[in-house]
Amino acid sequence: MMSPTKDTQELQGVSRFARLFIGLMAFGGAIAIGWVSLGARAWPHLPFLAMLAIALPASRLKVKLPHLNSNMSVNLPFILLAAATLSTFEALILATVSVAVQSLPRDGSKIRPAQMIFNLSSMAIAVELASGILHGGIHVPSAWASASELLVLAGTSLLLAQTVPVATIISLTEGGRLFRIWLNIFQMSFPYYVLSTGITSIMTTISRHVGWQAPLLALPVMYAVYRSYQLYLRAGGAQGSTVLRAKAAATN
Repeated sequence: MMSPTKDTQELQGVSRFARLFIGLMAFGGAIAIGWVSLGARAWPHLPFLAMLAIALPASRLKVKLPHLNSNMSVNLPFILLAAATLSTFEALILATVSVAVQSLPRDGSKIRPAQMIFNLSSMAIAVELASGILHGGIHVPSAWASASELLVLAGTSLLLAQTVPVATIISLTEGGRLFRIWLNIFQMSFPYYVLSTGITSIMTTISRHVGWQAPLLALPVMYAVYRSYQLYLRAGGAQGSTVLRAKAAATN
């Protein structure tokens, strides 16, 4: 899932609009979590625990998007699968815990509360939207009522609910045109969201015959996706450095 990597300096030295946006996201996330929690009728069970055990290590497999203070982890299929097969309450718990693990720094530095709150809030809103689409909580036209079309709509809602807030906070804290920043994020993440939606569709079909163990099959696939993104971005970075060196040599 999408996540800004640069902290907002713990809200110091940040524009008023950025603080307001972070506050609005936190308020929206709190409402989403509170609303779902009040309607919860059952506590998590074995399929949830198995899916959570897979989603957590996937959350640590993340790549840094080039030219952006944002990263992307490969936990999306498990979050989307949870939204499709588990209750909204269970999907929300799995998603927020996964994002919290994703937001933990790797280098032993301090946890950044502002970044953590923003990531958790945007994920809570996104998952409630996706789960509402999949389980009938949000009205969908009858032309889009099939299972596969609902899954596409849910994946689209996750894509927009994740990328738009990240692009907005980057624009507010670092400057730059919002649409251009969002378009850069969208171009990098769209293939991943399409692949994740397809994997989720396959896993939901398999789970009807195999059971809750089906998500185990997705982890090796997502690790391969993670390695592919790493190699692609590394090659792109090396190519960019070569171009810069060539330009510098040409001007000397």
